[in-house]
Amino acid sequence: MTYRIDRIDHLLGEGVRDEVYPGTVWAVGDTTGTRAHGTAGVLDPNEPSVPMRRDTVFDAASLTKIIAVWASIGALWEEGKLDLDARLDAFWSDVDGYPLGAVTARLLLTHTAGVPLRAQLKNLYGIDPQDVRDGVLHEGLHRPPGEAVEYTDRAALILGYLAEHISGQRLDQLAADRTWQPLGMSSTRFGPLPPEIAARCAPTEWDQVSGTHLKGTAHDFSARLLGGVCGIAGAFTTLDDLAGFLLHMLAPSASPGQSGFGPAWTSESLSTQTGPLQPVRGLFWHPAPGTAPADDIWVHYGFTGTGMWISPRQDRWAVLLTNKLYYTRDRQPLTEIRNAFRGLAFT
Repeated sequence: MTYRIDRIDHLLGEGVRDEVYPGTVWAVGDTTGTRAHGTAGVLDPNEPSVPMRRDTVFDAASLTKIIAVWASIGALWEEGKLDLDARLDAFWSDVDGYPLGAVTARLLLTHTAGVPLRAQLKNLYGIDPQDVRDGVLHEGLHRPPGEAVEYTDRAALILGYLAEHISGQRLDQLAADRTWQPLGMSSTRFGPLPPEIAARCAPTEWDQVSGTHLKGTAHDFSARLLGGVCGIAGAFTTLDDLAGFLLHMLAPSASPGQSGFGPAWTSESLSTQTGPLQPVRGLFWHPAPGTAPADDIWVHYGFTGTGMWISPRQDRWAVLLTNKLYYTRDRQPLTEIRNAFRGLAFT
């Protein structure tokens, strides 16, 4: 198996020169492990002597939904503790008598539950974490369940609460105990990061309150509001940790119960779950842009500039981590680089 390493390096170097991001780290691999990796650019343009490194820590943003929520829900499902198709009010008293009670975990995982599209937690529910939780779980639906595919952060927030309810653990502890520690993801954790780890974290967007770029504190406001830990965002991770996670998806390193989710969860998730509804979704994963489920290349992105892809048919995976929010919220330049990177990694 070969990879177009020189073309990948050229592509990602152009992104640095065009100020799409200050820097990036990347890796591609298969069931044997990492086959190629590289870096480009710097950690922070204000410190041009500090390059991006393989062990740079990144704000994972929405990759939190995969490495914390998706993985934890999968572990509970494989243990028989969660029926994806059972109404939530059948086993969760917190939503009994509320519209969310008619929803299932599968509907949340496919973004077809009909829950409100935007989080807007502080504006709707205030700043107390318990008030936020009650508000989210008791809110009315945006539309009837199963009617449309509409991406919403609330789905992951609710599933995070659900995982905590079933397991009796906070999401950060559940993810660490069941996934991160067993898979050797020693650099993955929820923030805010301690100073010694934040020092090697890629800075993201300029924060008007602190008068500096966020570094070691989650960019996502909902995560900050909830103390750094929630299903939407808040995790920080590294290239090698994500590589190990994707490798486990292709070649599980232990049986369920020892390392959380197993092959059954991966197979269930990387398949069409939305029937005739468009756009096509698996369980929190979706076909990479420009591909179809038959191409078997699944992807998940993070708003800060992170992304990871996996293809069981090709036995390949890829990770691309950037801190593009340092410069702009404009998605298009990075979208073009992501698509080109995926093309080089999977052809």
